[in-house]
Amino acid sequence: MNGSSTSPPDSINIWRTWALTVTYKAGEYTKQKFKAEKTGGGGVIPSPNLDTDLMMACDRLADVLIKAYKNPIQMQMDIARYSKLISLKDTGHNEHREAMLLERCPPGHEGKRLVNEPATILDASGAIIAWYLPDALTDTTQKEIREATYLLAPSLKKSGLEDVGATPRCINLSPAWFQQGHKNVSDPEVSASLKGPSCKNILKAIARPAAITSMALRVMYPEQYWARLRTLSDLGNIAVSKDLPQMPEAL
Repeated sequence: MNGSSTSPPDSINIWRTWALTVTYKAGEYTKQKFKAEKTGGGGVIPSPNLDTDLMMACDRLADVLIKAYKNPIQMQMDIARYSKLISLKDTGHNEHREAMLLERCPPGHEGKRLVNEPATILDASGAIIAWYLPDALTDTTQKEIREATYLLAPSLKKSGLEDVGATPRCINLSPAWFQQGHKNVSDPEVSASLKGPSCKNILKAIARPAAITSMALRVMYPEQYWARLRTLSDLGNIAVSKDLPQMPEAL
């Protein structure tokens, strides 16, 4: 597994917001804990930016990640070859097409296999194509996710009732999501779901779960992790330069 440098790329202004700072510090602590467990290194000192609950979340995640890493399950599927065979039209609903893909790229084992402990799934080349991480979240984190879901209930209830084509019971909190599908819109905006009166409470409730997701990416898929931080940093720079008051607050 390839890791990244512990220093952020020059293009990321990591100190712009509290959320980015904590996400970065938590990600590096989790990465170093994982590396120490993997190589038999010494203890890792956490950053003072991490509160007790978040540090415990990092420790639990790092422990489950290393257990998964040390429990690889090899498949004979060549994921690179498989990725060249599929397209955006492969939605999984065409039984004939799915049968053809299965025949050309068999998983390499017969029947089903029960996996009830942390594990990684490897393709024929040894590349990790999936992580299975049961019990990776502490009780505190699970409670925070439930509480955040309660705050989102009003938006979820309205979702899909007013907008034609919208998926019922589905909302999007991603900054600048609308602009990604509309090339003629120049200035980023906060998602509509975060413009309501409960915006601050929702953001506060999802801050730690979002950081924990980034911590997992830091170990499993570092390129995606840095891409996420770079996107948030770039959005923050644009928002400040264009004097867009809601965007920095949401970030």
